[in-house]
Amino acid sequence: MKIFAADIGGTSIKIGVTDENGVIQLFDEVVTERKKGGPYIVQKLEDIIAKYSDIDAISISTAGQVNSKEGYIIYANENLPNYTGTRIKDLLESKFNVPVNVENDVNAAALGEKFYGVGKKYRDFLFLTFGTGIGGAIVIDSKLHRGVTGSAGEFGHMNLYPNGIPCGCGNHGCYEQYGSTTALIREVKKIDPECTNGRQLFEMIQSGNERLFKVFDHWTNEVARGIASLIHIFNPPCVILGGGIMEQDLSIKLVSEKVQQHIMDSYSDVKILKSEFGNKAGLYGAISLHKFS
Repeated sequence: MKIFAADIGGTSIKIGVTDENGVIQLFDEVVTERKKGGPYIVQKLEDIIAKYSDIDAISISTAGQVNSKEGYIIYANENLPNYTGTRIKDLLESKFNVPVNVENDVNAAALGEKFYGVGKKYRDFLFLTFGTGIGGAIVIDSKLHRGVTGSAGEFGHMNLYPNGIPCGCGNHGCYEQYGSTTALIREVKKIDPECTNGRQLFEMIQSGNERLFKVFDHWTNEVARGIASLIHIFNPPCVILGGGIMEQDLSIKLVSEKVQQHIMDSYSDVKILKSEFGNKAGLYGAISLHKFS
């Protein structure tokens, strides 16, 4: 089966096309142009798919809350305007006459790790991604736990600090206001306004900037606080961490150490693992929707 897979994010659309054995033979990436809105993104996706012949199925991993059964966007925030309600499955099936699966990007990334990556040997695990916010997915008995409305895993909106920093969801003190990469860079810029991304931050830390390291070290503690709460709730054998910031071994090392400080001794066997596929995990998960569904 030849599968066209796409991972739609706020910054880029990652594309993969598999051979008959499900191995990605082609990989590409294009700018999302998210500000042009949902209808434009779907049209752009259709134009890309039309370039490939002999496609047997289409799999889409996408930002936003997704009804995976019906293949539409339940909700997307202002990062993808006019995307809420978009019926991706119906639109693509009617145009290309092949089966289409649609899944939330973090859920898809978790499936990618489950079937192809570091999660292969685990029946149960939690998956978290750290970026603009914090995304989450729950795998139980090798299947996604979706919740009643299909939106389980909103770990970024756990409340860590009552009356804390206001969050875009309308509450205060949410996890992602302290543990996301956005939160990290917000604090970093208070020390050095010219440091605006994780890559710069790690370069400066490696150059011996102790003040920025202290900010980073404090951030890993906030990340660990949230993970510790999830470990106490789910008691998983492992927690897999994704997102660009977690591709750094230092991030995984410090978070792992601090998680052990925050959890009870009876949970100490839990492993904190780095995503094997990084930003391609969503593509592998999208492919799995047809191969393992």
